[in-house]
Formats: sequence, C-alpha cells, structure tokens
Amino acid sequence: MNKLKTSLEQLTVAYQLLRWTVLVTPVAIVVGSMVALFLWLLDLVTHIRWQHEWLIFGLPLAGVLIYWLYRLGGKQADKGNNLIMEEIHEPGGGVPARMAPLVLLTTIITHLFGGSAGREGTAVQIGGSMAGLFGKKLGLSAADIRILLMTGIAAGFGAVFGTPLTGAVFALEVLAIGVMRYDALVPCLIASIFADIVCSAWGIHHTHYSITYLSQPFLEAAPFIHLDLWLLGKVIVCGVAFGLSSFLFSKLMHSIKHNANAYIKIPWLIPVVGGIVIILLSYAVGTTDYLGLGVSSKSPDGISILAAFDAHSHVNDWSWLWKLVFTAITLGMGFKGGEVTPLFFIGAALGHTLALWLGAPVDLFAGLGFIAVFAGATNTPIACTLMGVELFGTTHVLYFAVACFTAYYFSGHSGIYGAQRLEVRKLR
Repeated sequence: MNKLKTSLEQLTVAYQLLRWTVLVTPVAIVVGSMVALFLWLLDLVTHIRWQHEWLIFGLPLAGVLIYWLYRLGGKQADKGNNLIMEEIHEPGGGVPARMAPLVLLTTIITHLFGGSAGREGTAVQIGGSMAGLFGKKLGLSAADIRILLMTGIAAGFGAVFGTPLTGAVFALEVLAIGVMRYDALVPCLIASIFADIVCSAWGIHHTHYSITYLSQPFLEAAPFIHLDLWLLGKVIVCGVAFGLSSFLFSKLMHSIKHNANAYIKIPWLIPVVGGIVIILLSYAVGTTDYLGLGVSSKSPDGISILAAFDAHSHVNDWSWLWKLVFTAITLGMGFKGGEVTPLFFIGAALGHTLALWLGAPVDLFAGLGFIAVFAGATNTPIACTLMGVELFGTTHVLYFAVACFTAYYFSGHSGIYGAQRLEVRKLR
C-alpha cells in the first residue's frame, strides 16, 4: 500500500511539473522577448544621450510626462514591484497588463534624459504584468496566479541580467525576509531559463565581468586551510561596509520620496524638482558619469561599473556615494527604472575604494561589492551569492557568500521593497 501511495505521489509530481512547464513557457517567451526589446532600446537611448548631452536639460519635463502617463493610464501600476509582491502575498485587484508597456516606456524616457536608474525593476514589472495577464486569460485559481506571478519575476530578472539561476532564487527569496517559497521552485527555474534563452536568441549580449585574482594558500604548512584568512578578514570588514551602504541607500531613497510627497503639494512638481536637482548635481561634480545605467561610460577614462574592476581607473573615493545620491533622488522623486544596476555601481565602486585602502585585490573586491550591496538592499543573500557564481565563476564563491551574508545582516531590516515582509528577524 505504501509503495502504491509513493508511486501515485510521484505521478502527481510529474503531472504538476508538466502542467507548469506548459503554463510557464508562453510567459517566458513573451517576457524574454519584451526584455530583449527593452535592453535594445535602453542601449540605443544611452548612446543617444552620450551624443547629445544637452538632453539632460529636458529631464524635468520628462518627469512631468512620466507623471501624466501614469496619472492617465497607470492606476495601481505606479506601485511597481511592490504591487506584484502584494498580489503574491494577498491576491486582490491583480496586476494590470498596462504595467508592462508603461514601465518600459517611462524607463526609456528616464534614461534618455539622464535619470540615474536601473533596469531590474522594469524587467520584473514586465514579467509580473505578463504573468498576471496570462493567469487571468487562462482562468487560473488565486493560488496558481500567485505562483505564476513569481515565475514572472524570475523570468524578468533572469533575462535582464543573463543569470537564470539567480532569477529563480531571487523570485523565491525576495518576497519575505527569512523565508523561501519552495512551492514555486521548479516553475521559477523553468521560467527564468526559458526567458534568458529567448532574450539571448534575439541577439542580446550581456556585459561580461571577470575577476582575474587567484588567492594564495594562507600557510604553506597548513594546506587544509583553503581560504586566505587575512583576506577573509578584509572581506568581512568590507561586508559590513557594503551592508551599511545598502541601509543608507534604502533609507535615503524612502526618505526623499516621503519628504517630497509631504512638502511639495503639487504632485507633478516633484519630478520637476528632482530633475533640476540632478542637473545641478551633475555640474557640481563635473561629470555625467553618474547619470543613466552606469555599466559603461562615454569616455574610456570615465567612471562606471566596468571601470571599478580596474585598479588604475578614475574611480575615486566618493564615486559610490555620488551614484547613491543620484539614484536615490531619481527614483525617490518619481522617475522610473530599477534600483539594482545602480546598486551594482555603488557596490563595485565602494569595493574598489576599500580594496585600495586595505591593500586587497581590486577586481575581487569590486565584484564582492557588486553583489553584496545588492544582497543587503534586497535582503536576498543566497540569490546574490549565486549571481556571483554566474557572473564571475566559482573560484571565489566562499568570499562571495561571506560578503553577501555579512552585508545582509548589517543592512538591518530595511530594504528597497516596501512590500517585502519580515517573517524571521535576522537576530532574535
């Protein structure tokens, strides 16, 4: 009898896996294609802005346009990633299909005119919006739509960064601090892998990062110690700094948004003020390198994420803080885009600076900051450790884990997503 029950259970599992593969595949195809379009447009407008730097003076008007686009057609879509997370926690009015084209268009507008923003938020919203649309059209139950929304998050994230394993785990880990949603494990993995394949099939190429540093044995007489303990100590110290910078970014962005809404009584003036502040800051620092995505720069000598991996680049001691401020103002004052790529910039630049201070390998510590600041700001240390593996290889995976886990604890219980729930406190 027990053998019969076990066999029936395995048949049920096989049926569910086949069912979810069928449900998720069209979502992944659509999301992967839309993310490919988004990345192509993003690259296009970035180069246009580099060629016509005067476009930054249109940023305040671009903010007004974004405000009215959401006011006229956005409804609940303005809540972005938080709306998707709220619908997963407690199904309500659903995720509107209009969210995908709205966030794609407004993010492109933000980048064209020089707002400092990322791309993850847009990709995740595209994924959640399309997943919600498919769920409604197919008449799925609330429980199934909840899982489908999670696959949308995984598909968007995996496709936009070319990290399918990270995308799957991020969708499971980001919803609540201290809890992983394993009921959607395989559907999220299927969605993330398929969406990444589809995005790549459209000819989209993701940025390649590399860490050339190779660690040496800590003691020749103790070959069983596989880590450089002195280097490990530096990683822990930097992990604390990465966590604190995550905390600072989250608090500053939320504070700017709260105070802007409290003191600027005319809503459409909020992005106008934000745009003017960004323009003034650009002239104050004497560079436009803190505008836009920040993966690369118009000038070979510019400040960017890629430059942070080079010990001889022009990344300075305060580059990470300037990017933090530019992004917090851009997103806090109503412009659209993600937070994650700017977090990569902040972390890589901070890792660059700390490595020079501590006499540590710059490329390794830039990579550690890249993933650890993200881990602290989103409270997803496992996903970010896996991202380190997918982007940089397995050689330094233990350092990745130490940096991400340390940053996770020192970022406190704050985060960039207001709808993220606290299920298990970091310290009891």
